[in-house]
Amino acid sequence: MKSGESPVVLFLLRHGQTDWALSGKHTGRTNIPLNEKGREQATLLKECLSKIDFSAVLVSPLLRAQETATLAGFGSRIKTCEDLSELDYGLYEGLTTAEIREQVPNWTVWTHPCPSGETIDQAAARCRNVIATARDIGGNIAVFAHGHILRILTAAWLDLNANEGRHFMLETGTLSVLAHERETPAIKIWNAPVDLKSHLG
Repeated sequence: MKSGESPVVLFLLRHGQTDWALSGKHTGRTNIPLNEKGREQATLLKECLSKIDFSAVLVSPLLRAQETATLAGFGSRIKTCEDLSELDYGLYEGLTTAEIREQVPNWTVWTHPCPSGETIDQAAARCRNVIATARDIGGNIAVFAHGHILRILTAAWLDLNANEGRHFMLETGTLSVLAHERETPAIKIWNAPVDLKSHLG
């Protein structure tokens, strides 16, 4: 955080569960809706976040994130942010890691390309745009998006290489908070189930 900048805190909300997320399929730009558990997770977020004063609510354009934000009580405040779209997995869309590794041993999204898709460095550039937007707004910013893009965003927040996002496991329907310890970008909460409201104090 630079001198004179308004303090900004990012509340990262990974969308609720989908059938593809449950089965481990890579879900990039396919518009999969939430399943029943995902809708329950999103509804729990409403109670968790209801007492926080948000300056803005930035949401991926994809259905699962939009639905999560709406069920969490932010339908009228959603600002769709194209840069929060999930990583484009290209030809690996809809495949599990095990299926991809039948073709490319030891493949991970952090170490190998996605043919006809997006690199994590390209995704990191989008994440830096999101962070710049949030800093321009200031205050508490809710960010509804996806597993890989939020992990890459976190690496960008911490001034790490994009592939360092591999260290941040992130489940569906969870809350994470990025803030500062004095001037140093930091993680305040990570991958928290939404019933851990006491950690927000």
